[in-house]
Amino acid sequence: MAIDGCGLVCKYILIIFNIIFAVVGFAFLGLGLWLRFSGSTRGIFEIDQLSSSTFVIGVTVLIVLGSVMLFVVAFGDYGACNEKKCALQVFSVLIFFLAIAEIVVGALAYSNSHEVGRRLGEFYVSLYTIYVNSQDPAIGVTLTFIHNSLHCCGMTGVSLIELVKQTCPKPDGFMEHIVMSNCPLTIVNVFESRAPLVMGIFVGTGALLITALVCAAVLLKQIKKEHQEITAYYSSVY
Repeated sequence: MAIDGCGLVCKYILIIFNIIFAVVGFAFLGLGLWLRFSGSTRGIFEIDQLSSSTFVIGVTVLIVLGSVMLFVVAFGDYGACNEKKCALQVFSVLIFFLAIAEIVVGALAYSNSHEVGRRLGEFYVSLYTIYVNSQDPAIGVTLTFIHNSLHCCGMTGVSLIELVKQTCPKPDGFMEHIVMSNCPLTIVNVFESRAPLVMGIFVGTGALLITALVCAAVLLKQIKKEHQEITAYYSSVY
């Protein structure tokens, strides 16, 4: 079944969108599964008292979010590449709910910025503690990424006593050779100060999902039109 015009453009937009979505989904799922089953972190999930900890909740969210994204991608790519109405309809419903969820989560994160920042700080403390106890190189890479992104250094920021200073960024200026911003406080402050930006990212992602939803609707309309034309042609022939 051939489509053209806007339908063809929307088809390729959906394919590109789903490729990007798949990469992000695999990253979330891979990180979540690694944190869940890594030898240095698996024990946390076996302790009942820690079942509601920020670390456990964060890892669970990564696994669930990554799985949902890949589930959506499966329907989106199959529907777009093969021009299947049923798959595109399921994809549209899933994308609609994801878009609503993104906007709601962004609004909640903005209105509860201090609490969310505190929870993210607790998640960092969990990673920090695990790395200090296990020296897991993969967690070291994660801490290095966080430290360089936020330009902070560990729990204290004091180079003489900091236990993870090998993962910290290069100091800017003389004073930072002595003491740098500590990460838990930096995370809270950054999240609070950039709460509008965070909400904008969530809302912007929701807008991209809605764009994908519109493209899916246009492609569905084109497929239905082509199907009707083919049916009418064969009806006239026979």
